[in-house]
Amino acid sequence: MVEKYRLHPVTDTRIAEKTYKGYEEILEVIEEYGIKDNILICDIYPGIPEESVIEGFSPMKPSLIIRMSDLLRSKEENEKFFEDYITGDRVFGFMCHRDIQCCFDSERLEKAKEAVEAENRLVIIVGTGASLVSRKGTLLYFDITRWEIQLKYRNGMANWLFDNEQEEISRKVKRGYFIEWRIADRHKISIKDRIKWYIAADDGNSPSMVTASAFFKALKNITSQPFRMEPYFDPGVWGGQWMKKTFSLPEESANYAWSFDGVPEENALLLSFGDTPVIKTPAINVVLFQPERLLGEHVYGRYGAEFPIRFDILDTMEGENLSLQVHPITGYIQNEFGMNYTQDESYYILADSEISSVYLGLKTDVDKNEMENDLRKAESGEKIFNAEKYVNKFRARRHDHFLIPAGTVHCSGAGTVVLEISATPYIFTFKLWDWGRLGLDGKPRPIYINHGMKNIQWNRDTDWVRKNLIGQRTVIHEDEDYTACITGLHKLEPIETILYTIRGKAEIDTADSVNMLNLTEGRKAIIKSPDGNFPPFEVYYAETFIVPAAIGHYTIESGDEEIKVIAARIRL
Repeated sequence: MVEKYRLHPVTDTRIAEKTYKGYEEILEVIEEYGIKDNILICDIYPGIPEESVIEGFSPMKPSLIIRMSDLLRSKEENEKFFEDYITGDRVFGFMCHRDIQCCFDSERLEKAKEAVEAENRLVIIVGTGASLVSRKGTLLYFDITRWEIQLKYRNGMANWLFDNEQEEISRKVKRGYFIEWRIADRHKISIKDRIKWYIAADDGNSPSMVTASAFFKALKNITSQPFRMEPYFDPGVWGGQWMKKTFSLPEESANYAWSFDGVPEENALLLSFGDTPVIKTPAINVVLFQPERLLGEHVYGRYGAEFPIRFDILDTMEGENLSLQVHPITGYIQNEFGMNYTQDESYYILADSEISSVYLGLKTDVDKNEMENDLRKAESGEKIFNAEKYVNKFRARRHDHFLIPAGTVHCSGAGTVVLEISATPYIFTFKLWDWGRLGLDGKPRPIYINHGMKNIQWNRDTDWVRKNLIGQRTVIHEDEDYTACITGLHKLEPIETILYTIRGKAEIDTADSVNMLNLTEGRKAIIKSPDGNFPPFEVYYAETFIVPAAIGHYTIESGDEEIKVIAARIRL
């Protein structure tokens, strides 16, 4: 058991600022500081119920409450308006580039503005887009992580813009991922300078508040030091037992398939402002509001305010094979889904067993038509797909690194723990074969043979895979203190990975790119600034952490044992 793995890591913002917990404290502070123009604007990220905010502020006894949900276009109108972004697919939509104004009925919005202007007593405006109603007043912004939103979907919550309480979870997540979260992020950025108070609302009826000035200063400070995000774990049909035992996770879950420990779009940051309650904020906020310092000039120039690297753990120890799958090539993901870049990835083997394996690439001289025919028969239940007839199966051992550029058929086998290092568009998996099983919801998981056949790169056969995707190690530094090997990714992929074996101290340059790292062997590593620009930062086995590009140079020290650290960055 690893006792030090932190399930709730807290980041010191190096700011001494009072934070407030619960509506009782929040109301006292807001009343103490005063409400400008008698207008209190509560703008919220979609997924936070309007009524919970209204109830929280009810002791103020406002004379007028404006609910933004009343100003939206009808659910039918929004369904029609966003039809091309929703699509008919269970999982995949098309990336929406509209702004928040388009979600509202212009006449209703105008009448709400007039009503606010006409009222002399306290007005509270509540809901996503509340700041559209008035440029006056005191603006509070209520925020929530996407993981918390997805848990709410599972508990029956509908999407913000749609009437879909009964819709399956994957379709709700699709509407969030492709439409609502994109619109909400743009809106959040656009009102940054107007926000007076920032409120973290993951904790339901007991939100936490800090001044917006301290919050945004904290985001900048974070880019001057290494930090960890709060991981979350989820079961799956193929899930294993390694993470449950290694990280001391709750026993009530039958298994844990995924650990998301390095996905800023999904993970949270727990921010400390001194001896006051922490503020739980979506980690994506650092990307949105400090993109150049976090990502680096050339990464920001290439990707914009998007975090392009993703680490997660896939656990099949005492579990089953992942689905046999392929990811879309760049041109396809751009044309079909409106994404700028695709899900290139790799499997770094974190732990193994006597049966650990990786399926990767096609066997030599595979007949494309025969393989497609067998896949379609398997999908219809006519036969079992013989994966090993068509796909290479390689023995996998701890610290092996298998490279998986988009278009390569692959999956992790049972009895394996994989640190998946990939580009961030993380939902674009075309399952070809799922070993004849059902999902945890009792339904067949979506199979995408049509998409898959258009993306499989048929030249990636046994010889090509061996030459290009396995054992790709080049030593770039070796002395008594440490060895550094470039282990990938493939030249087709924008991510470069370096494996450090450290016996003393390794000196590292961020190379104008955000660095994402994981301690893959050893109990502890210590990250230090050669110039003392940040306090020593400790990480423990299997923890993922981020070193912002703005740090420039840093060192990793091993202590009294040899350690291994895998680092990923975007190539210059």
